[in-house]
Amino acid sequence: MNVLERLMGYIEKEHLMMPHEKILLTVSGGKDSMLMAHLFTKAGFHIAIAHCNFQLRGEDSDLDEALVRGFAKEHGIPIYVNHFETKAYAKERQISIQMAARELRYTWFEQLRRELQFDRIAVAQHLNDHIETVLLNLSRGTGLQGLQGILPLRDRIIRPLLFLKASEIEHYVNEYGIAYRDDQSNFSTKYARNKIRIDIIPHFKKLQPDFEAVFEQNITHFKESYQLLQQFVDPIRKKLFLPTAEGWLVRKEDLEEYLHNLPLLYELFSAFNFSKTVLADLQAAWTKESGRVFQSDCYHMLLDREDLFIRKKEFISSDEALITSETATVEWKQYCFHASISNDLAIIRAKNVAKFDYDLLVFPLTVRSWKIGDSFYPLGMEGRKKLSDFFINKKISLFEKENIPILVNGNGDILWVANYRMDNRYKITANTKKVLTLVCDLNTHI
Repeated sequence: MNVLERLMGYIEKEHLMMPHEKILLTVSGGKDSMLMAHLFTKAGFHIAIAHCNFQLRGEDSDLDEALVRGFAKEHGIPIYVNHFETKAYAKERQISIQMAARELRYTWFEQLRRELQFDRIAVAQHLNDHIETVLLNLSRGTGLQGLQGILPLRDRIIRPLLFLKASEIEHYVNEYGIAYRDDQSNFSTKYARNKIRIDIIPHFKKLQPDFEAVFEQNITHFKESYQLLQQFVDPIRKKLFLPTAEGWLVRKEDLEEYLHNLPLLYELFSAFNFSKTVLADLQAAWTKESGRVFQSDCYHMLLDREDLFIRKKEFISSDEALITSETATVEWKQYCFHASISNDLAIIRAKNVAKFDYDLLVFPLTVRSWKIGDSFYPLGMEGRKKLSDFFINKKISLFEKENIPILVNGNGDILWVANYRMDNRYKITANTKKVLTLVCDLNTHI
């Protein structure tokens, strides 16, 4: 069986794509991506090429680009090239050059895919990359999920060459006379992955000459074990993690029976990247520290009186929105305010509707999050009340109250705790001549 037949068999076996789909090939100019471009061209797939010039290797980077452009032109393949300021990006975000290049390329690939309506993004990682990833994960600490290595299909990204060893790729590019360029940084052992490939794997091969095949079998066993575990865990996850407008809610009483099993707890929360140390802290704080916040790299988790609340970190925002006398619609976080002016004095009792005496308003009005010290005169209640006390009485959690819209008059008075209570001082009365009506709804376009 030739390599093209093997490729087609692997694509079918792993359900990577359909023959009619549009595929964006990520081609660096190295032997693996050039072989992928050659094979996809021979197969007659509907393809285009994306090439990243990270401007890290001077003339060599430009020669890589020229090679890929030449291949695309020779075969009549559309090509898209992006020149990145990689060093500046890494410095700005205080990350490594390697991490910066990864973030830049995958962000751009996905933008291209969406804009040009490609179905898949193809990346030319191979079996040796697969093995190196597992060994790298082991060296850093990992569980069964990390022992799966590189997945052949993840979201819209496919890796159709994972069945090929690096030595096979070298053989085929030579056999077919495919031009390619080596990135000299791949031969430097100052990078952990290169050290594994150059210094460590050769020692394994001395112990087991058929190392790649044996290790591939091991990865398959790890993957099967992980999938078996998920069959047990997924139904529990679906029962526990309830989607909300802001993230997820977990009822404490529902989690109670799993709380003291730390390995199971870790697996249940694995999608949110909470470490075992953090989850052990959660166990310790369970009945003692209501209001405590736990963090992973991407998520916040609030331990409240009766529930756990989880949300992405980027969900938190201090942005403000302004409502002028001319405003018809304004968005704030996940909410949308619709404004109208009339002389209609009819009372509407819907919680998401508030009607104000227009002549008492000072524009622009501001929609913002609550602040420490905020207070108002709740409609139907006696006297002034702090928002913090109002939230406690309503059993509103820290996460919830940070995302409740607070409407503030131009004079600094709070007009409305949106969807909860407006201020008594600005209600409409028999003397009201002009009315501002605001409707606060969840924004269905988010």
